[in-house]
Amino acid sequence: MNKLVLSAALCGVFASFNAHAWGNDGHRAVGAIADQLLQGSSAGQRVKALLLPGESLEKISTWADCVKGTYCGPQNEEMQSYVAANPKHSEYHYTDLPFQVAHYHDHAVGTADDDIVQTLKQCILTLQGKDDAVSNPHRFTPRQALLILTHLAGDITQPLHVGAAYVDPRGNFVVPQTAAQVDAVNLFDARGGNNLLLDDLKLSSLSAQLIEAAPADDKPAAAPAPGAPARAPQTTRPFHSYWDTTVVNYVFRRMSVRTPQEFAQKVIAAQTVPTLPSGDPLSWPYAWADQALAVSKVAHQGVTAGALTRQTSRSGESYAVWALTVPDNYPVPSSTLAKTQLIQGGYQLAAVLKAIWP
Repeated sequence: MNKLVLSAALCGVFASFNAHAWGNDGHRAVGAIADQLLQGSSAGQRVKALLLPGESLEKISTWADCVKGTYCGPQNEEMQSYVAANPKHSEYHYTDLPFQVAHYHDHAVGTADDDIVQTLKQCILTLQGKDDAVSNPHRFTPRQALLILTHLAGDITQPLHVGAAYVDPRGNFVVPQTAAQVDAVNLFDARGGNNLLLDDLKLSSLSAQLIEAAPADDKPAAAPAPGAPARAPQTTRPFHSYWDTTVVNYVFRRMSVRTPQEFAQKVIAAQTVPTLPSGDPLSWPYAWADQALAVSKVAHQGVTAGALTRQTSRSGESYAVWALTVPDNYPVPSSTLAKTQLIQGGYQLAAVLKAIWP
């Protein structure tokens, strides 16, 4: 079978450490599904009471990424206050379990006290009205808990935000038994796939053959700013970035939708209801993590890494990367998985809010 193979020589000029999941369209699709499923419910009214005029779950779904910087625009006072009180907020979005394991367990290799499972539990407890130092160590307000829960309900369905690759210098995927084994000499954390690099040009060429082009956009393309330097084409793409944004683009193309709302309307009309956990909602983040772990195994099927090479960041830091090889039809099964996971995220978000506010 032909494969997408990236020569390490192509990697030297590009490094992207995208820490987001699903990107803008993916998160908004999750929020849009939940918005529609909550219409007319008690939970929908409780959500509305915590939102500002004009807000919806779709519109706030990217808030927790926007507070990481200014790429969504200048940070307002609410964002600045949250960041000041949560200096580790960027670590709330993921956990780094080896993708080969079956279950999330507290204090296992790759987990952390502030990881996505623990933070989701805190958001649920806060929205349930529990506000002691144990239940709410970060002192989230109910509105902050809703903002973070809405985002992380999407993050936890992105398989690489739960199931991570650990790689040896030869490119073998391995399972560390202790955190001390991940020493960046004999065994490396590939940073959720950020250090596994795909040949983006070749992938784009193959996807054009495998997946129908996106519907035409009525808006003309924005002209470059006068005097702006020409941008070199991106030649590589981190595996994590592929799962954040590229695969969502493929999902929308395959479904012939252009907006998150169109996506939500289409999947709800199709009555594609995923399997959801039951019982105490405080246990649900564990079930969500296990579901994403199962998907992460499929996401890594047929995927292999080459030998370790090194790149240098703009700041002069040297770091390890591996050229990634994926099956030549990878855009098709990966976008099928991504569609399932986006639907899963929307239904999970609606279900947990209804369980909190029945």
